[in-house]
Amino acid sequence: MYHQPVMIRESLEGLKVNPEGTYVDVTFGGGGHSLAILEKLKGGRLISFDQDEDAKKEAEKIQHRSFTFCQANFRFMKQHLKLNGITSVSGVLADLGISSHQIDSPDRGFSTRFEGPLDMRMNQNAKVTAEAILKRYPEEKLHKVLGMYGELKNAKTAAKHIVTARASHPLRTTRDLLEALRKVAPKGKENKYFAQVFQALRIEVNEELQALEDFLHQCGDVIEKGGRLVVLSYHSLEDRMVKNYINTGKMFGEVEKDFFGNKVRPFDAVNRKPIEASELEVGMNKRARSAKLRIAERRG
Repeated sequence: MYHQPVMIRESLEGLKVNPEGTYVDVTFGGGGHSLAILEKLKGGRLISFDQDEDAKKEAEKIQHRSFTFCQANFRFMKQHLKLNGITSVSGVLADLGISSHQIDSPDRGFSTRFEGPLDMRMNQNAKVTAEAILKRYPEEKLHKVLGMYGELKNAKTAAKHIVTARASHPLRTTRDLLEALRKVAPKGKENKYFAQVFQALRIEVNEELQALEDFLHQCGDVIEKGGRLVVLSYHSLEDRMVKNYINTGKMFGEVEKDFFGNKVRPFDAVNRKPIEASELEVGMNKRARSAKLRIAERRG
């Protein structure tokens, strides 16, 4: 299977699919969520996004008159909807992070389990790779990336080791990077540590948090009154941004209020606490363990 979608039943329940509505799946991947939405449509329409070339090939397998695929980053959602004659939608679904296919492809460089090039691009046509970042970034910038996006406690030390290692030989493969950091990884927690390093680089390569912020702000513009926003996130940085946006209409800071003290925000949270995958699903799909599902409804 290209990708096993997480919490598919809960996601569709959150969307409250109207058979005649217009929906957006901004993270097509292997098409699991999109196909499930299409099954519920009768006269409605689905626009799906993904910047990955492999995802595009999966999308080409779907022959459904209600389906349109856009090969683009979801930060350009509003622009591409407009190009397709759409100004408002009934609901938007986002399954953040990387697909099982991307993780399991050694040549993409996303996983610590395989030796492969330090690539990590979700859009294979993008110019910046993880190798380029590790080669060009000064120590202070590497420290910032590893600390902010990987939440490493010893980010400064890790950055120093990378700079020292690259001075003697180029860091071109995943193994090169693991070897450069092996001495600074906490004993017994190496796998988690390396996963955090790879997460930090992946976020930087793909500008994931900036893209997420751009996307969330556009949701308030395109989702119609009573429409739903459904987001699956896989680490605390993403989930915090989604939670703050739903609660305040912003990524950071307190919710603004009008002259009468009413909260000025585009959405109301449907679930106060994030929904998590069942033990049964986690047993079948380990990736579901860290997933957090948040649902919001567009205010009038």
